[in-house]
Amino acid sequence: MNDNAPPRGTPVGRRVLLGMLGLGAAGVAAGPVLSQAVNSVLSGIAAKDPTGLTALLPDSGGFEYYSVTGPVSAKSAADYRLTVDGLVDRPASYTLADLQAMPQVRIVHDVQCVTGWRVPKTPFEGVRLADLLEAAGVRQGGSAVHFTCFDGSYTESLTLDQARRDDVLVALKMQDKPVTHDHGGPVRLYVAPMYFYKSAKWLSGISVTPAVESGYWENYGYDVDAWVGKSNGRDDAPTS
Repeated sequence: MNDNAPPRGTPVGRRVLLGMLGLGAAGVAAGPVLSQAVNSVLSGIAAKDPTGLTALLPDSGGFEYYSVTGPVSAKSAADYRLTVDGLVDRPASYTLADLQAMPQVRIVHDVQCVTGWRVPKTPFEGVRLADLLEAAGVRQGGSAVHFTCFDGSYTESLTLDQARRDDVLVALKMQDKPVTHDHGGPVRLYVAPMYFYKSAKWLSGISVTPAVESGYWENYGYDVDAWVGKSNGRDDAPTS
């Protein structure tokens, strides 16, 4: 957990979250009048929810937009930086142009959210996390990778073996377009075989650590190893 994160209130459970998603879908299906009523209900809930989860909005392509902190200020290409540090021989700071100049890898895989929604065959493109770790030179004693984000609150972690998988990217493109701010751009993490909460948005820091550190949602009871179909009590979820 980020020590600088703002105080958080009572966690919002999955049933509440799914209920909010249902309200949003109902509003879209029933037209503007009901949508206004649904938005009013959600606004009332949001006022009591410091986690920011009730900032959920319907989004194109089957995705849902959310932030755990409310509005997040965008980073331009000029002011974006990604740092790589911790137990490494060669700490580094990358601009967006630096990352764009590196070899890019494209992955097409289903995106699966632990709350139930799914977007099949979604392309992501970017730099393999393994390549950034190789460039940094992981020191002896490094066994995990911790991620921080420029929203100031969201964090995630992977084991070093997980981070070195070929299907884990520091993603610059999503659906063959630059990652938008709402989707965590200009740079986000993409961990293809795990539930989408592991794919941290607004990525700003990669740090090699001695052990896995619980991320934002793990502190609320979600699984650290979030393999799709094998964690979070959702063994019936699709795995492809």
